[in-house]
Amino acid sequence: MKIALICENSQAVKNEIIFSTLEKVAKPLGHEVFNYGMYSAEDAAQLTYVQIGILAAILLNSGAADLVITGCGTGEGACIACNAFPGVFCGHVVDPTDAYQFTQVNNGNAIALPFAKGWGWGAELNLQYVFEKLFVEEWGGGYPKERAIPEQRNAKILTEVKKLTTRDLLDILPDLDKDLVKGAVAGANFSDLFFANCKCDKIAAYVKTLLA
Repeated sequence: MKIALICENSQAVKNEIIFSTLEKVAKPLGHEVFNYGMYSAEDAAQLTYVQIGILAAILLNSGAADLVITGCGTGEGACIACNAFPGVFCGHVVDPTDAYQFTQVNNGNAIALPFAKGWGWGAELNLQYVFEKLFVEEWGGGYPKERAIPEQRNAKILTEVKKLTTRDLLDILPDLDKDLVKGAVAGANFSDLFFANCKCDKIAAYVKTLLA
């Protein structure tokens, strides 16, 4: 699994600890973790939670990432922004129980965490336990197990509903404020990470026009 980490400007100072904790959990399981920043509060490219949604949509719809780990102060803004886009199914995850049930019941492809709320002594341990619970079982298995069939059915229904209630990403991006979208892909390492992993030629071509 290719996992993308995206940090919003107000919480960028925590990028290193979030990335190292995520990699500590995911890498031994064979997953790849790609850090899209922000890397510090002083980064030239500042990501708002709205731009997190744009960037997450580009990464997931292009196949450059299979899972996006993101968040903001409360996690709510990042979650709402992500879910505004096609092909993104983001859950708001606060603790390990949320993480496990999201993978089993909702089988989404992004999680948004509250990186300011409750961030204190032991915060990195909660992060570690959250990340561990993302990967303990194959996603979409259902919880409790006797609810697996209706939960799997509902997840598929939601996927089809979102296809009807949203437009194709390449129809959306040109209609958005160009500076807003360009800012979402302006990270220091974006080009190196994205183009090496992108599986969609059309999205790659559009992103190149933004970076030109």
